[in-house]
Formats: sequence, structure tokens, C-alpha cells
Amino acid sequence: MYCVTVNFTLRPATRAAFMERMRQQAAESLEREPGCRVFDVWTDEDREDQIFLYEVYDDRAAFDAHLKSAHFRSFDAEVADMVAAKEVQTWSRKT
Repeated sequence: MYCVTVNFTLRPATRAAFMERMRQQAAESLEREPGCRVFDVWTDEDREDQIFLYEVYDDRAAFDAHLKSAHFRSFDAEVADMVAAKEVQTWSRKT
């Protein structure tokens, strides 16, 4: 299994638009990618500019396929100006 966590810091006044697009991205990843097992989007109402993703894939290859997918590339381009910072971490578990 391969886990990816992403911490987004958003630019001011972009949360609503970002979240709309993020929800679509999460649904598309789960529907279109057989190797995507979990795509959770977490928020904290006290920190409007922070979004946390928790994603689980079958393996690194499944995550690499995610990054190459048309729906991810479209999402990434559309939200680029909304994001002030992004921190990605990856985790592996051997089962």
C-alpha cells in the first residue's frame, strides 16, 4: 500500500472554489482509478486556509498513474493560482 498526505495552504478568498474543484477531483480519482482506494478531503473551520488530503493507493505505480491522469492534470492547473503552499508526504506499508 502507498499513502499520500497533502497539506494545502490556500490564498485568501479561494476556499469555496478550491473545495468545489477538490470534491470533483476526489470523486474522479475514486471512480476512474482502480488503484486509488481512499481519497479523503479534510478541513478545519477554524483554519479556512488549510486543506488536508489523505490518499491511499495500491502501490507507487498507482499513484504515478494518478499524477499522469488527465483529470489530475486538469485539476492541478485549475487550482494552481488558489494555492499559496503545498506539502506532499508519502508513506509505504508492506503487507
